[in-house]
Amino acid sequence: MSSPLVLVNLKTYKEGMGNRAHLIANEAQRVMQESGVTIGLAPSYIDLHPLAHHFAIPVYAQHVDGCEPGANTGHITVEAIRVAGAAGSLINHSERRLTLAEIESSVRGLMAQKLISVVCTNNVNTSAAAAALGPDYVAIEPPELIGSGVSVSKANPDIIKNSVAAVHAVNPKVKVLTGAGIQTGECVRIAVDLGTDGVLLASSVVKSKEPGNVLRDLVSKL
Repeated sequence: MSSPLVLVNLKTYKEGMGNRAHLIANEAQRVMQESGVTIGLAPSYIDLHPLAHHFAIPVYAQHVDGCEPGANTGHITVEAIRVAGAAGSLINHSERRLTLAEIESSVRGLMAQKLISVVCTNNVNTSAAAAALGPDYVAIEPPELIGSGVSVSKANPDIIKNSVAAVHAVNPKVKVLTGAGIQTGECVRIAVDLGTDGVLLASSVVKSKEPGNVLRDLVSKL
């Protein structure tokens, strides 16, 4: 079995920009080397290129458009994030919702460039629909728990189990992440025991004064 993925979304938090982004990346790299658990970051676009080229961790874009290079001012193309060094991209995060057609276009674009696609969903039905597009990962995050400090692993384990079952019924090759309120190694352990392939989280790492300690705790029970 491959290593679980701990994917940290830096969002646009002040604590996840510039020098702080580099600090978090350095800690993530150190903990990944110590533990053998894959730790990825999804920084702002400004920090994507330097982090991807200075650290031996997978770096993801927070969003990508499915449009071709050309006259598309303000869009983020798959080719652009590939050149920047991204391993892949989040798609359809709850803070950057897309239509089904846009999600499919982004997934197809990432596939064409052999980059990893992580489609975010908010319930069992959308998880199944996302799996039909054949992304690498579906990341289930109940929106009411995002940033709440209440872990989905404890508050709503059924949505994890049911989402894993729904995704694998559609496409058993698609991996599942879970997120929303992930705080500790126990949260991560529960998520993995429920059948997921890792977690997607943000504030518990980004806003911590000691992100390395939080990351060590997150992987401590794997």
